[in-house]
Amino acid sequence: MKPLTFLNLLLHFSLALFHATVAHEPPSGTSIIFATLGRLDYDFDIFTLPTGDPPTKTNELRITDGESVNFNGHFPSPSPSLLSLLTNKTLIQPPGQQNPSPLNLIYVTERGGSSNIFYDAVYFDTPRSARSRSALEIPKRVQVSLLDGKGGISMKDKPTVSGDYLVYVSTHENPGEPRTSWAAVYATELTTGLTQRLTPHGIADFSPAVSPSGVYTAVASYGERGWSGEVEELSTDIYIFLTRDGTNRVKVVEHGGWPSWVDESTLYFHRRSVEDNWISVYKATLPNQGPISIESVIVERVTPPGLHAFTPATSPGNKKFIAVATRRPNSDYRHVELFDLVKNEFIQLTRLVSPQTHHLNPFISPDSARVGYHRCRGASSDKKSTHLLLENVKSPIPDISLFRIDGSFPSFSPAGDRIAYVDFPGLYVVDRDGSNRRQVFTGMAFSTAWNPARKGVVYTSAGPTFASESTEVDIISINVDDDLGQINSLKKLTSNGENNAFPAVSPDGKWVVFRSGRSGHKNLYIMDASEGENGGLYRLTEGPWSDTMCNWSPNGEWIAFASDRENPGSGSFELFLIHPNGTGLRKLVQSGSAGRANHPSFSPDGNSIVFTSDYGGISAEPISNPHHYQPYGEIFTVKLDGSDLKRLTQNSYEDGTPAWGPTYIKPRDVEWPGHGPQCSFEECHWLNKMPVLGDSAAPWDSTKPRCSSASP
Repeated sequence: MKPLTFLNLLLHFSLALFHATVAHEPPSGTSIIFATLGRLDYDFDIFTLPTGDPPTKTNELRITDGESVNFNGHFPSPSPSLLSLLTNKTLIQPPGQQNPSPLNLIYVTERGGSSNIFYDAVYFDTPRSARSRSALEIPKRVQVSLLDGKGGISMKDKPTVSGDYLVYVSTHENPGEPRTSWAAVYATELTTGLTQRLTPHGIADFSPAVSPSGVYTAVASYGERGWSGEVEELSTDIYIFLTRDGTNRVKVVEHGGWPSWVDESTLYFHRRSVEDNWISVYKATLPNQGPISIESVIVERVTPPGLHAFTPATSPGNKKFIAVATRRPNSDYRHVELFDLVKNEFIQLTRLVSPQTHHLNPFISPDSARVGYHRCRGASSDKKSTHLLLENVKSPIPDISLFRIDGSFPSFSPAGDRIAYVDFPGLYVVDRDGSNRRQVFTGMAFSTAWNPARKGVVYTSAGPTFASESTEVDIISINVDDDLGQINSLKKLTSNGENNAFPAVSPDGKWVVFRSGRSGHKNLYIMDASEGENGGLYRLTEGPWSDTMCNWSPNGEWIAFASDRENPGSGSFELFLIHPNGTGLRKLVQSGSAGRANHPSFSPDGNSIVFTSDYGGISAEPISNPHHYQPYGEIFTVKLDGSDLKRLTQNSYEDGTPAWGPTYIKPRDVEWPGHGPQCSFEECHWLNKMPVLGDSAAPWDSTKPRCSSASP
């Protein structure tokens, strides 16, 4: 080989190697972290119990695999289109004595940093009496992602397979109106992936249910009136339409949610009774002839007062029983029960197996032999069961990595290598890889901010949250690198005894902007970052409203904040910008009528802001989830001129308190070293409020439990 040719070849190889190396290096960029109320403690898996045998710990089976969070299941009748998706064809054999029938499951999962719908076919090799409770010990499982890459990054919910189609909720289309839900129902052909929107544009639909024939789909929907800001039991109506194309849409029930079909003319749903205020299950019977309307549909109450019964589940042609979730006055937990439609009585299920565990959103197999639900998976020796400090959430912006933190009010250190956050109570500092976690303040605190010029100095608000203007809350600074202990490293910067909160530091580290109620209204002030009020105090805004949640731009030119100044006391907050000298006030984000845009945080280059907002409305019925105070909160970014609004998170949770860091964290989960999983969450607070029991109440006599034997 000639020397020149060899050199050219070597150069070509070197360039190829260089480009390959660059392609695998993480991009230069930034990271955003945010909090989601309780989400990292869910650890949901889907379980099942037989309906024809007494429920026991040994016959409760865990179906899903312990990976991430799995919920809102559906037992399909496997069609040829669904079975064709299974990759391991050797497991597909006709059921018989040697080939037991598989357990087929469709469900929502959040593995991989985004919402998706999976299909699992689980094969049991052992006799039923010897089946293990853990799906991780079942030797044969075939798993298929049904919507991998389809619909982009969006929330998926309440899936149903009907024939050749998957029907589900997705939030991937922006309706273009503030405070309007993105939730809509879609049908995707299983074999081709072709997807059709069934919900009319400008309308939001929740909780779809497909009739046994597949002809009709029922949904909970506000219709054209839209979401009004409800966060508890929704005042949606029930609509039905043709599954094939969404046409022939008609309202069949006023005020109802979570529909479920028994046959082509009968469906069940839940709503709060206007007579006694209990949430109960109702039956709607559609006319067999003539036009269908709310006037021609017969509605009857099914479950009695005295308990909350909701999220009903049915099976095709089964007129003997339904499954419901219940909250009873003598129980702190949500349980799944059967309701005998013939005898009009409840049959206990999950309370006899796991009495001190919440069980959510039941569903019944097509043959009525099994009821499924999701709950905490419990302790496991499986390596998948870990507790996360940072959960990677798939980002729609390539050069921004996105993480959910196990804490609240996070903030990045100036170098981006450490994170401060609060945990109610206490303020903590941790390296971004999960190591060196330390509690630096033991009291109640909220909001955190680092001083860009004074290494290791963190500011926070010490005192109760959501307090009045006159409640004492103080801005304190803490040198987290000081080894002298909390008392010596802590400095109180405010001294007037009023509500002082949400500190943010100027880029030169000399000043702190914060919110104070010292005038009787919550307005913005600026004080010395080292000496506090004693070193100088200046009023930035003034008026009979609330200016709060402030953040200082990296170049020092702007302060962003949330304010209800356009409708004081309404709870409606928009984002505003103002110069530190009090000039240049302008509105950045209009959140819509009675809407909320809060917790702004500047990007490291100062050109954009990340914030939380109800701009995308509500995405699911809140009763189907654990408690979230504001289940509409999502994370958005916007440029300083108000353009390029982007939604970063898509779920039915409460995402909030975002912070934008200066470095790019690789998009992968960060585990707590030495921390195992702990599944815990709060029940919807409003379900804890039981109406006064009257003469017609039906409280549960727990001394006379009735076990299941309800096969149709």
